[in-house]
Amino acid sequence: MSDTSDGPAPDRHTAFRRLHHGDRPLLLPNAWDHASAAALVRRGFPAIGTTSLGVAAAAGLPDATGAARDGTLALARGIARLPALVTVDIEGGFGERPEEVAAVAAELDRAGVVGVNIEDGRPDGTLAPPARQCAMIEAIKERVPRLFVNARTDTHWIAAIGGGTPPSLAATAERIEAYVRAGADGVFVPALIDEQNIGALADDLGETPLNVLFTPGRHTYERLAELGVRRISCGSLLFRAALNHAVELAWSITHPDVPAHADQAADLPGYGEAQSLADDFTTAGPT
Repeated sequence: MSDTSDGPAPDRHTAFRRLHHGDRPLLLPNAWDHASAAALVRRGFPAIGTTSLGVAAAAGLPDATGAARDGTLALARGIARLPALVTVDIEGGFGERPEEVAAVAAELDRAGVVGVNIEDGRPDGTLAPPARQCAMIEAIKERVPRLFVNARTDTHWIAAIGGGTPPSLAATAERIEAYVRAGADGVFVPALIDEQNIGALADDLGETPLNVLFTPGRHTYERLAELGVRRISCGSLLFRAALNHAVELAWSITHPDVPAHADQAADLPGYGEAQSLADDFTTAGPT
């Protein structure tokens, strides 16, 4: 039975889907707290996601273990009030059983979220059995059919962070095709870098949007567009960049061998502007 709780108007979900089928790919920046989300929306991004690493690390918790479940849901309820379309990274689903995962999705839908990202990678470095992952996707789509489910496979990601060799493209394609049959609206293959493989998967998927993780120095927005990518995620990139810039700025104040702190502080938002980000959460709800 489909979820019958009150939620945002269906046209918002339609608008989010259309962003995956426009003339240019959807660039999805990922926020880790209320301030970063509000700042991104103010800059003009029509849709934002969350980064599971950023949300977990900012709270002193490990990523991809489900430890950040409560913090993620609380953040989602807050940022869904912003005038933007919000999709949330729910790691492996924040539940062991399909019905538990579907309940999380329904809660997010009631908050005003229009999409979720669910991954098949597990904390021990293995991949969930395809049948089990398909059951979770099916449960979400049965409970909340209007929610955009971006099904992530970690076939390449696990190899990248572990220093191993990625599996064949056929193995990755087999998984994502199963997820599409289960009802996934889009598929995400982080750490997929090779242009030939990206183009091949995009072609095979046809109308189903392929999402890739932007890799600085290896990808450009325009080239990914040419290859047929429909959604480009920043993942934890913005969070890690913010950490690096903050640390280097502090270090430069007493270390003249690095760029002057005055240069690094150029164009930063002032106190009043940063403080005013909280004002963006006083609206009644998403538009």
